[in-house]
Amino acid sequence: MNAALTGHDRPTPPGSDPTPAQMVKHLQQANQVAIRSRDMGRHPFGALLVAPDHETVLLEQGNVDTVNHAESVLARSAYSQFSPAYLWGCTLYSTAEPCAMCAGTQYWANIGRLVYGISEARLLELTGNHEQNPTLSVPCRYVFSHSQKAIQVWGPIAEVEVEIVEIHREFWTTHNSL
Repeated sequence: MNAALTGHDRPTPPGSDPTPAQMVKHLQQANQVAIRSRDMGRHPFGALLVAPDHETVLLEQGNVDTVNHAESVLARSAYSQFSPAYLWGCTLYSTAEPCAMCAGTQYWANIGRLVYGISEARLLELTGNHEQNPTLSVPCRYVFSHSQKAIQVWGPIAEVEVEIVEIHREFWTTHNSL
């Protein structure tokens, strides 16, 4: 394996990491974004971009559609508004673990940290074989472990699981197709 991919010499984001209390607070806010997305008839996913101070919310994004997930739309928007050096110190918060597409977009946008509420495996339990959410079984940590940057990841976060799961359980059982 290439030495750059071993993890020992990959660059890590600057500054401190968010506290557990900050993680819960921002995931709860991301869940409010997911509720607004659901109320607009979209899939109930929400994402936030938080500044390096771990307090300032720079952007928020709900899910748009099956190929424009909250995280990837947010990451592309962030990349167009902020420098890669600044984004490297930021944190992306997502109600659910980013899929391979979203993890890749976060990587290319140079967002250095990720906090997610529920795992992709838990989401699959809730969605089943739903045609609008053909879940990939590729953990974001797997994607990031094959990259040249050491993106920091926290999740799933047990303190927010019940509130996130409740929204998904209701949505995926009552929406057969969109």
